[in-house]
Amino acid sequence: MKKSILELYPTTKLLGVLFVIISILIVPGYAYQYAILPICMVIALLAGVFQGFCSLFFKGVTLIVLFIFIIQGFFYPGETVLWAGWIFSLKLEGLNYSLLLTSKIVAITASIILFFQITKTKDLIIALEKMGTPKKVTYVIMSTLQIIPQMRKQLNVIMDAQRSRGVETEGSLKIRAKAIVPVLGTLIISSFENTQERVITLESRAFTTQRKKTNVTVLPKGPLDTIVRIVLLLMLVLIIWKGVIG
Repeated sequence: MKKSILELYPTTKLLGVLFVIISILIVPGYAYQYAILPICMVIALLAGVFQGFCSLFFKGVTLIVLFIFIIQGFFYPGETVLWAGWIFSLKLEGLNYSLLLTSKIVAITASIILFFQITKTKDLIIALEKMGTPKKVTYVIMSTLQIIPQMRKQLNVIMDAQRSRGVETEGSLKIRAKAIVPVLGTLIISSFENTQERVITLESRAFTTQRKKTNVTVLPKGPLDTIVRIVLLLMLVLIIWKGVIG
């Protein structure tokens, strides 16, 4: 099962994300939207990326969702007061709106995080290029997806170098603030250097040439991709049909 999920064609998995985004905008309420998270967790468990998925989701999304829920719940206009204390009051209308808004955020972010957990960036770029996407566009996408991991990796290298020189980088807030200034300067300079090296590398690989190129990596489409695409299409048609009738 793990191998089957990971070997799905990148655009097939991307269609799954698009299906989630479209369906949560059509289906009323918030029960279906919140159900996307446990479904993604089950898929992540089957694909062997459960720990990484949960770590990224709960660290990156929980505080944002909680903040939005509190703000909308207590300050959204309404008449049905469920709880009141000091200057705050939780209204039924605000609670419902908070659930609707946060459910969509949870569903979209969960599906996107899962997509990148089970899809290699290189495979996604190759699949997009096979669809006819210009190389300049795919390069921008790849650079955007890789910039944060690369900067994090570079930051760890710089911090290790600072520690080896006897610079204090851990401790109180004051010590960390003093250490972060030279680290940020080095990080910015190294980022510019990496950009120049990347330009030279791209030119050496004939990035700007207009001739047709071949890829070493081959991404075959299997029968499972066809089945998944048909199922997603039928489910989307059913959701739209129910939405129109309802």
